[in-house]
Amino acid sequence: MANTISFNASDPDITQSDVLYARALGLIPSQTQTLAKGAGQYVRGVAPKFVDRAKGAHLWDVDGNEFIDYNMGIGPISLGYAYSRVDEAIRAQLERGITFSLVHPLEVEVAELIREVVPNAEMVRYSKSGNDVTSAAVRLARAFTGRDTVLCCGYHGWHDWYIATTDRNRGIPRAVQDLSYTINYNDLESVIDALDDDTACVILEPVVFDEPKNRFLHELKAVCERNGTLLIFDEMWTGFRLALGGAQEYFDVKADLACFSKAVANGMPLSVLTGRADVMSLLEQDVFFYTTFGGEALSLAAAKATIEEMRAQPVHEHLFRLGARLRDGFNAIAAQVSMPYAHCKGYACRSIVTFDASAGNPLFLKSFMQQELVRRGILWAGFHNMSYSHSDADVEHTLAAYGEVLPLLKAAVEANAVASLLRGEPVEAVFRRVGNFHTKARHTAA
Repeated sequence: MANTISFNASDPDITQSDVLYARALGLIPSQTQTLAKGAGQYVRGVAPKFVDRAKGAHLWDVDGNEFIDYNMGIGPISLGYAYSRVDEAIRAQLERGITFSLVHPLEVEVAELIREVVPNAEMVRYSKSGNDVTSAAVRLARAFTGRDTVLCCGYHGWHDWYIATTDRNRGIPRAVQDLSYTINYNDLESVIDALDDDTACVILEPVVFDEPKNRFLHELKAVCERNGTLLIFDEMWTGFRLALGGAQEYFDVKADLACFSKAVANGMPLSVLTGRADVMSLLEQDVFFYTTFGGEALSLAAAKATIEEMRAQPVHEHLFRLGARLRDGFNAIAAQVSMPYAHCKGYACRSIVTFDASAGNPLFLKSFMQQELVRRGILWAGFHNMSYSHSDADVEHTLAAYGEVLPLLKAAVEANAVASLLRGEPVEAVFRRVGNFHTKARHTAA
Protein backbone atom coordinates (compact mmCIF):
# COMPACT_ATOMS: atom_id res chain seq x y z
CA MET A 1 0.00 0.00 0.00
CA ALA A 2 1.26 3.49 -0.86
CA ASN A 3 2.17 5.89 1.91
CA THR A 4 -0.39 8.47 3.00
CA ILE A 5 -0.23 11.72 4.93
CA SER A 6 0.52 10.06 8.24
CA PHE A 7 3.43 8.96 10.38
CA ASN A 8 4.27 6.07 8.05
CA ALA A 9 6.39 3.21 9.35
CA SER A 10 8.54 3.07 6.22
CA ASP A 11 9.84 5.21 3.41
CA PRO A 12 7.52 5.48 0.42
CA ASP A 13 7.78 2.93 -2.36
CA ILE A 14 9.33 4.80 -5.30
CA THR A 15 9.61 1.93 -7.77
CA GLN A 16 7.84 3.68 -10.65
CA SER A 17 9.73 6.92 -9.98
CA ASP A 18 12.97 5.03 -10.35
CA VAL A 19 11.80 3.34 -13.57
CA LEU A 20 11.01 6.72 -15.13
CA TYR A 21 14.26 8.17 -13.82
CA ALA A 22 16.22 5.37 -15.50
CA ARG A 23 14.45 6.14 -18.78
CA ALA A 24 15.38 9.82 -18.45
CA LEU A 25 19.08 9.14 -17.83
CA GLY A 26 21.11 9.96 -20.92
CA LEU A 27 17.99 11.39 -22.58
CA ILE A 28 17.14 14.53 -20.59
CA PRO A 29 20.04 16.60 -19.20
CA SER A 30 19.80 16.55 -15.39
CA GLN A 31 16.61 14.48 -15.95
CA THR A 32 14.48 17.60 -15.43
CA GLN A 33 13.45 20.86 -17.10
CA THR A 34 13.47 22.75 -13.79
CA LEU A 35 16.51 22.30 -11.56
CA ALA A 36 14.57 22.83 -8.33
CA LYS A 37 12.25 19.91 -9.25
CA GLY A 38 15.05 17.53 -10.14
CA ALA A 39 16.30 14.48 -8.30
CA GLY A 40 19.34 16.39 -7.05
CA GLN A 41 17.11 18.50 -4.80
CA TYR A 42 15.69 15.44 -3.03
CA VAL A 43 17.27 12.55 -1.16
CA ARG A 44 17.82 10.01 -3.91
CA GLY A 45 16.72 6.57 -2.85
CA VAL A 46 14.10 7.92 -0.44
CA ALA A 47 12.11 10.77 -2.00
CA PRO A 48 9.83 10.49 -5.06
CA LYS A 49 11.06 11.79 -8.40
CA PHE A 50 7.93 11.90 -10.59
CA VAL A 51 4.44 13.24 -9.92
CA ASP A 52 1.14 11.80 -11.15
CA ARG A 53 -1.42 14.38 -9.99
CA ALA A 54 -2.19 17.04 -7.41
CA LYS A 55 -5.23 18.66 -5.86
CA GLY A 56 -5.41 21.58 -3.44
CA ALA A 57 -2.15 21.46 -1.48
CA HIS A 58 -1.67 17.69 -1.81
CA LEU A 59 0.39 15.79 -4.37
CA TRP A 60 0.45 12.13 -5.41
CA ASP A 61 3.57 10.62 -6.98
CA VAL A 62 3.56 7.98 -9.70
CA ASP A 63 3.67 5.21 -7.06
CA GLY A 64 0.50 6.53 -5.39
CA ASN A 65 2.16 8.09 -2.31
CA GLU A 66 0.35 11.18 -1.02
CA PHE A 67 2.10 14.27 0.37
CA ILE A 68 1.35 17.72 1.69
CA ASP A 69 3.27 19.89 -0.75
CA TYR A 70 5.18 22.96 0.42
CA ASN A 71 6.96 23.53 -2.89
CA MET A 72 3.78 24.24 -4.88
CA GLY A 73 5.26 23.86 -8.34
CA ILE A 74 8.30 25.90 -7.19
CA GLY A 75 6.09 28.93 -6.72
CA PRO A 76 3.38 29.19 -9.39
CA ILE A 77 0.61 27.49 -7.41
CA SER A 78 -0.76 30.40 -5.38
CA LEU A 79 -4.39 29.29 -5.02
CA GLY A 80 -3.95 25.52 -5.15
CA TYR A 81 -3.59 22.65 -7.57
CA ALA A 82 -6.60 22.05 -9.82
CA TYR A 83 -8.31 25.11 -8.34
CA SER A 84 -11.90 25.06 -9.58
CA ARG A 85 -12.42 28.70 -10.60
CA VAL A 86 -9.17 28.82 -12.54
CA ASP A 87 -9.62 25.44 -14.19
CA GLU A 88 -13.15 26.34 -15.23
CA ALA A 89 -11.83 29.48 -16.92
CA ILE A 90 -9.19 27.40 -18.73
CA ARG A 91 -11.75 24.83 -19.89
CA ALA A 92 -14.12 27.53 -21.11
CA GLN A 93 -11.37 29.19 -23.15
CA LEU A 94 -10.14 25.82 -24.46
CA GLU A 95 -13.53 25.37 -26.14
CA ARG A 96 -12.94 28.64 -28.01
CA GLY A 97 -9.26 28.19 -28.90
CA ILE A 98 -5.77 28.60 -27.53
CA THR A 99 -3.59 30.63 -29.92
CA PHE A 100 -4.92 32.73 -32.78
CA SER A 101 -3.95 34.83 -35.80
CA LEU A 102 -5.24 38.05 -34.23
CA VAL A 103 -4.94 39.68 -30.83
CA HIS A 104 -7.36 38.21 -28.26
CA PRO A 105 -9.51 40.44 -25.98
CA LEU A 106 -7.99 38.75 -22.93
CA GLU A 107 -4.71 40.53 -23.69
CA VAL A 108 -6.45 43.83 -23.00
CA GLU A 109 -8.64 42.62 -20.14
CA VAL A 110 -5.77 41.11 -18.14
CA ALA A 111 -3.57 44.15 -18.78
CA GLU A 112 -6.33 46.38 -17.39
CA LEU A 113 -6.62 44.16 -14.31
CA ILE A 114 -2.87 44.26 -13.74
CA ARG A 115 -2.81 48.04 -14.10
CA GLU A 116 -5.53 48.25 -11.44
CA VAL A 117 -3.72 46.12 -8.86
CA VAL A 118 0.01 46.60 -9.52
CA PRO A 119 1.55 49.98 -8.67
CA ASN A 120 3.24 51.82 -11.52
CA ALA A 121 2.00 49.29 -14.12
CA GLU A 122 1.40 51.98 -16.71
CA MET A 123 2.03 49.57 -19.57
CA VAL A 124 2.06 45.77 -19.74
CA ARG A 125 3.77 43.13 -21.88
CA TYR A 126 3.33 39.35 -21.61
CA SER A 127 5.64 36.42 -22.21
CA LYS A 128 5.99 32.87 -20.93
CA SER A 129 8.80 32.63 -18.38
CA GLY A 130 10.38 34.86 -15.79
CA ASN A 131 13.65 34.74 -17.71
CA ASP A 132 11.93 36.39 -20.67
CA VAL A 133 10.69 39.45 -18.84
CA THR A 134 13.75 40.06 -16.68
CA SER A 135 15.87 39.99 -19.83
CA ALA A 136 13.44 42.29 -21.62
CA ALA A 137 13.57 44.68 -18.67
CA VAL A 138 17.37 44.77 -18.81
CA ARG A 139 17.28 45.41 -22.56
CA LEU A 140 14.77 48.20 -22.03
CA ALA A 141 16.92 49.77 -19.31
CA ARG A 142 19.95 49.71 -21.57
CA ALA A 143 17.99 51.25 -24.41
CA PHE A 144 16.42 53.95 -22.22
CA THR A 145 19.63 54.98 -20.46
CA GLY A 146 22.11 54.41 -23.27
CA ARG A 147 24.26 52.48 -20.78
CA ASP A 148 25.45 48.88 -20.63
CA THR A 149 26.32 47.72 -17.11
CA VAL A 150 23.87 45.71 -14.98
CA LEU A 151 23.95 45.28 -11.19
CA CYS A 152 21.87 42.41 -9.84
CA CYS A 153 20.91 40.82 -6.53
CA GLY A 154 19.10 37.50 -6.25
CA TYR A 155 18.26 34.93 -8.91
CA HIS A 156 17.03 36.20 -12.28
CA GLY A 157 17.05 33.28 -14.71
CA TRP A 158 19.28 31.48 -17.20
CA HIS A 159 20.10 34.21 -19.71
CA ASP A 160 23.67 35.39 -20.31
CA TRP A 161 23.54 38.75 -18.55
CA TYR A 162 22.64 37.11 -15.20
CA ILE A 163 24.27 33.66 -15.28
CA ALA A 164 27.48 35.48 -16.20
CA THR A 165 27.67 36.44 -12.52
CA THR A 166 27.51 32.83 -11.25
CA ASP A 167 29.91 29.90 -11.26
CA ARG A 168 27.87 28.17 -13.99
CA ASN A 169 28.90 30.69 -16.64
CA ARG A 170 30.55 28.50 -19.27
CA GLY A 171 29.50 29.42 -22.80
CA ILE A 172 29.05 33.10 -22.00
CA PRO A 173 31.45 35.47 -23.79
CA ARG A 174 33.89 37.37 -21.57
CA ALA A 175 32.56 40.65 -22.97
CA VAL A 176 29.12 39.80 -21.55
CA GLN A 177 30.55 38.71 -18.22
CA ASP A 178 32.26 42.07 -17.92
CA LEU A 179 28.92 43.90 -18.07
CA SER A 180 27.11 42.23 -15.15
CA TYR A 181 27.96 42.37 -11.46
CA THR A 182 26.31 41.53 -8.16
CA ILE A 183 25.48 43.70 -5.16
CA ASN A 184 24.63 42.62 -1.62
CA TYR A 185 21.13 42.87 -0.20
CA ASN A 186 20.67 45.39 2.62
CA ASP A 187 24.09 46.82 1.77
CA LEU A 188 23.57 50.23 0.20
CA GLU A 189 27.30 50.87 0.21
CA SER A 190 27.86 47.92 -2.12
CA VAL A 191 25.47 49.60 -4.56
CA ILE A 192 27.04 53.03 -4.24
CA ASP A 193 30.50 51.52 -4.70
CA ALA A 194 29.44 49.73 -7.88
CA LEU A 195 27.36 52.46 -9.52
CA ASP A 196 28.98 54.50 -12.25
CA ASP A 197 27.93 56.47 -15.29
CA ASP A 198 27.59 53.28 -17.35
CA THR A 199 25.15 51.54 -14.96
CA ALA A 200 21.90 51.01 -16.86
CA CYS A 201 19.96 49.29 -14.09
CA VAL A 202 19.90 47.65 -10.71
CA ILE A 203 17.73 44.54 -10.80
CA LEU A 204 16.91 42.69 -7.61
CA GLU A 205 14.39 40.53 -5.87
CA PRO A 206 12.86 43.15 -3.56
CA VAL A 207 12.86 40.58 -0.77
CA VAL A 208 13.81 36.92 -0.59
CA PHE A 209 13.84 35.82 3.06
CA ASP A 210 15.66 38.67 4.84
CA GLU A 211 13.65 41.81 5.56
CA PRO A 212 14.89 45.12 4.13
CA LYS A 213 16.68 47.11 6.84
CA ASN A 214 17.07 50.85 7.27
CA ARG A 215 14.60 51.53 4.46
CA PHE A 216 16.93 49.74 2.06
CA LEU A 217 14.48 49.62 -0.86
CA HIS A 218 13.51 53.27 -0.47
CA GLU A 219 17.15 54.36 -0.25
CA LEU A 220 18.06 52.16 -3.20
CA LYS A 221 15.38 53.86 -5.27
CA ALA A 222 16.77 57.28 -4.34
CA VAL A 223 20.37 56.28 -5.14
CA CYS A 224 19.31 54.93 -8.53
CA GLU A 225 17.38 58.08 -9.35
CA ARG A 226 20.35 60.29 -8.51
CA ASN A 227 22.59 58.21 -10.78
CA GLY A 228 20.13 58.05 -13.68
CA THR A 229 19.94 54.28 -13.25
CA LEU A 230 16.67 52.37 -13.59
CA LEU A 231 15.46 50.23 -10.69
CA ILE A 232 13.95 46.88 -11.70
CA PHE A 233 12.07 44.64 -9.28
CA ASP A 234 12.17 40.93 -10.07
CA GLU A 235 8.85 39.97 -8.45
CA MET A 236 8.69 36.33 -9.49
CA TRP A 237 8.25 35.32 -5.84
CA THR A 238 6.79 38.45 -4.29
CA GLY A 239 4.29 39.28 -7.02
CA PHE A 240 0.68 38.39 -6.22
CA ARG A 241 1.92 36.55 -3.10
CA LEU A 242 3.39 39.12 -0.71
CA ALA A 243 0.40 41.30 -1.60
CA LEU A 244 -1.92 41.52 -4.59
CA GLY A 245 0.24 44.36 -5.89
CA GLY A 246 3.45 42.61 -4.89
CA ALA A 247 6.41 44.19 -3.16
CA GLN A 248 5.71 47.62 -4.64
CA GLU A 249 2.41 47.66 -2.77
CA TYR A 250 3.70 45.92 0.37
CA PHE A 251 6.72 48.21 0.87
CA ASP A 252 5.25 51.29 -0.85
CA VAL A 253 8.20 51.60 -3.25
CA LYS A 254 7.75 52.05 -6.98
CA ALA A 255 10.32 50.48 -9.27
CA ASP A 256 10.80 51.79 -12.79
CA LEU A 257 10.09 48.32 -14.16
CA ALA A 258 8.68 45.23 -12.44
CA CYS A 259 8.68 41.62 -13.63
CA PHE A 260 6.17 38.95 -12.62
CA SER A 261 5.44 35.28 -13.23
CA LYS A 262 4.75 32.26 -11.01
CA ALA A 263 1.72 33.16 -8.84
CA VAL A 264 -0.09 35.33 -11.41
CA ALA A 265 -1.76 32.43 -13.28
CA ASN A 266 -1.82 29.65 -10.65
CA GLY A 267 0.44 27.34 -12.61
CA MET A 268 -0.20 28.30 -16.22
CA PRO A 269 2.87 29.63 -18.06
CA LEU A 270 2.67 33.41 -18.10
CA SER A 271 5.11 36.19 -17.28
CA VAL A 272 4.43 39.91 -17.15
CA LEU A 273 6.60 42.99 -17.61
CA THR A 274 5.19 46.24 -16.26
CA GLY A 275 6.47 49.73 -15.64
CA ARG A 276 6.72 53.38 -16.52
CA ALA A 277 5.10 54.28 -19.81
CA ASP A 278 8.07 56.33 -21.02
CA VAL A 279 10.33 53.29 -20.64
CA MET A 280 7.85 50.63 -21.75
CA SER A 281 6.88 52.64 -24.85
CA LEU A 282 10.30 51.84 -26.32
CA LEU A 283 8.79 48.44 -27.08
CA GLU A 284 6.67 50.14 -29.75
CA GLN A 285 9.51 50.77 -32.23
CA ASP A 286 12.97 50.79 -30.66
CA VAL A 287 13.25 47.59 -28.59
CA PHE A 288 12.12 44.26 -30.02
CA PHE A 289 10.36 41.91 -27.61
CA TYR A 290 7.63 39.83 -29.25
CA THR A 291 6.78 36.14 -28.89
CA THR A 292 4.33 33.85 -30.67
CA PHE A 293 2.87 32.57 -27.42
CA GLY A 294 2.83 35.82 -25.42
CA GLY A 295 -0.90 36.19 -26.02
CA GLU A 296 -1.76 32.52 -25.57
CA ALA A 297 -5.33 32.59 -24.29
CA LEU A 298 -5.45 29.69 -21.79
CA SER A 299 -2.80 31.31 -19.59
CA LEU A 300 -4.45 34.70 -19.85
CA ALA A 301 -7.81 33.18 -18.89
CA ALA A 302 -6.10 31.58 -15.89
CA ALA A 303 -4.47 34.89 -14.92
CA LYS A 304 -7.77 36.75 -15.12
CA ALA A 305 -9.50 34.16 -12.93
CA THR A 306 -6.57 34.08 -10.48
CA ILE A 307 -6.42 37.84 -10.01
CA GLU A 308 -10.21 38.09 -9.68
CA GLU A 309 -10.21 35.30 -7.09
CA MET A 310 -7.46 37.03 -5.13
CA ARG A 311 -9.51 40.21 -5.10
CA ALA A 312 -12.67 38.41 -4.01
CA GLN A 313 -11.24 36.05 -1.35
CA PRO A 314 -9.00 36.63 1.71
CA VAL A 315 -6.11 34.90 -0.04
CA HIS A 316 -3.24 36.91 1.37
CA GLU A 317 -4.61 36.91 4.90
CA HIS A 318 -4.78 33.12 4.64
CA LEU A 319 -1.22 32.78 3.34
CA PHE A 320 0.13 34.93 6.14
CA ARG A 321 -1.92 33.34 8.92
CA LEU A 322 -1.01 29.74 8.13
CA GLY A 323 2.51 30.62 7.07
CA ALA A 324 3.12 32.38 10.38
CA ARG A 325 1.89 29.32 12.26
CA LEU A 326 4.41 27.15 10.41
CA ARG A 327 7.34 29.55 10.68
CA ASP A 328 6.81 30.47 14.32
CA GLY A 329 5.82 26.92 15.23
CA PHE A 330 9.04 25.52 13.79
CA ASN A 331 11.10 28.07 15.70
CA ALA A 332 9.25 27.33 18.93
CA ILE A 333 9.93 23.60 18.58
CA ALA A 334 13.60 24.22 17.76
CA ALA A 335 13.94 26.43 20.83
CA GLN A 336 12.13 23.92 23.03
CA VAL A 337 14.55 21.14 22.11
CA SER A 338 17.59 23.48 22.26
CA MET A 339 18.54 23.57 18.60
CA PRO A 340 19.90 27.11 18.00
CA TYR A 341 21.39 25.98 14.69
CA ALA A 342 17.96 25.37 13.11
CA HIS A 343 15.84 28.39 12.24
CA CYS A 344 12.91 29.30 10.01
CA LYS A 345 12.95 32.80 8.55
CA GLY A 346 11.18 34.86 5.93
CA TYR A 347 7.78 36.39 5.36
CA ALA A 348 4.91 34.22 6.44
CA CYS A 349 3.71 33.61 2.89
CA ARG A 350 7.10 32.11 2.00
CA SER A 351 9.65 31.05 4.57
CA ILE A 352 12.75 28.84 4.62
CA VAL A 353 14.33 26.54 7.16
CA THR A 354 18.09 27.09 7.48
CA PHE A 355 20.81 25.24 9.36
CA ASP A 356 23.95 26.71 10.89
CA ALA A 357 27.14 25.09 9.58
CA SER A 358 28.39 24.86 13.17
CA ALA A 359 26.15 21.80 13.55
CA GLY A 360 27.50 20.09 10.45
CA ASN A 361 27.10 20.19 6.69
CA PRO A 362 23.83 22.12 6.12
CA LEU A 363 23.00 19.99 3.07
CA PHE A 364 23.26 16.83 5.19
CA LEU A 365 21.06 18.38 7.90
CA LYS A 366 18.52 19.41 5.28
CA SER A 367 18.64 15.93 3.74
CA PHE A 368 17.99 14.27 7.10
CA MET A 369 14.98 16.53 7.70
CA GLN A 370 13.67 15.86 4.22
CA GLN A 371 13.89 12.07 4.38
CA GLU A 372 12.10 11.99 7.74
CA LEU A 373 9.38 14.38 6.59
CA VAL A 374 8.84 12.40 3.37
CA ARG A 375 8.20 9.34 5.52
CA ARG A 376 5.57 11.42 7.35
CA GLY A 377 3.77 12.48 4.17
CA ILE A 378 5.33 15.89 3.62
CA LEU A 379 7.08 16.90 0.37
CA TRP A 380 9.65 19.33 1.72
CA ALA A 381 12.70 21.06 0.28
CA GLY A 382 13.27 23.51 3.13
CA PHE A 383 10.55 25.95 2.07
CA HIS A 384 7.02 26.86 3.11
CA ASN A 385 5.55 28.15 -0.16
CA MET A 386 2.03 28.76 1.05
CA SER A 387 -1.11 28.51 -1.07
CA TYR A 388 -4.74 29.35 -0.46
CA SER A 389 -5.47 25.60 -0.42
CA HIS A 390 -3.23 24.78 2.54
CA SER A 391 -5.43 24.01 5.53
CA ASP A 392 -5.18 24.22 9.29
CA ALA A 393 -5.07 20.41 9.30
CA ASP A 394 -2.07 20.47 6.93
CA VAL A 395 -0.24 22.84 9.25
CA GLU A 396 -1.12 20.85 12.37
CA HIS A 397 0.19 17.64 10.80
CA THR A 398 3.38 19.42 9.70
CA LEU A 399 4.04 20.89 13.13
CA ALA A 400 3.47 17.48 14.69
CA ALA A 401 6.01 16.06 12.25
CA TYR A 402 8.50 18.81 13.13
CA GLY A 403 7.92 17.96 16.78
CA GLU A 404 9.02 14.40 16.10
CA VAL A 405 11.77 14.99 13.55
CA LEU A 406 13.68 17.87 15.16
CA PRO A 407 14.61 15.81 18.26
CA LEU A 408 15.79 13.02 15.91
CA LEU A 409 17.98 15.52 14.07
CA LYS A 410 19.36 16.88 17.33
CA ALA A 411 20.30 13.39 18.50
CA ALA A 412 21.98 12.70 15.16
CA VAL A 413 23.97 15.94 15.36
CA GLU A 414 25.09 15.23 18.92
CA ALA A 415 26.18 11.73 17.90
CA ASN A 416 27.96 13.10 14.81
CA ALA A 417 25.86 10.60 12.85
CA VAL A 418 23.80 12.70 10.42
CA ALA A 419 25.61 11.49 7.30
CA SER A 420 25.53 7.85 8.36
CA LEU A 421 21.79 8.04 9.07
CA LEU A 422 20.93 9.21 5.56
CA ARG A 423 19.14 6.45 3.70
CA GLY A 424 19.98 7.89 0.29
CA GLU A 425 22.19 10.42 -1.48
CA PRO A 426 22.05 13.93 0.07
CA VAL A 427 20.58 16.90 -1.77
CA GLU A 428 22.90 18.93 -3.97
CA ALA A 429 23.72 22.63 -4.09
CA VAL A 430 22.49 24.53 -7.15
CA PHE A 431 25.46 26.91 -7.28
CA ARG A 432 28.79 26.05 -5.70
CA ARG A 433 29.30 29.66 -4.63
CA VAL A 434 26.42 31.98 -3.80
CA GLY A 435 27.76 34.94 -1.81
CA ASN A 436 29.94 37.95 -2.72
CA PHE A 437 30.28 36.57 -6.24
CA HIS A 438 31.37 38.67 -9.22
CA THR A 439 31.12 41.91 -7.31
CA LYS A 440 32.38 45.14 -8.79
CA ALA A 441 35.34 46.88 -7.18
CA ARG A 442 34.81 50.37 -5.89
CA HIS A 443 35.14 52.73 -8.83
CA THR A 444 37.49 55.66 -8.65
CA ALA A 445 37.34 58.97 -10.38
CA ALA A 446 39.67 59.44 -13.35
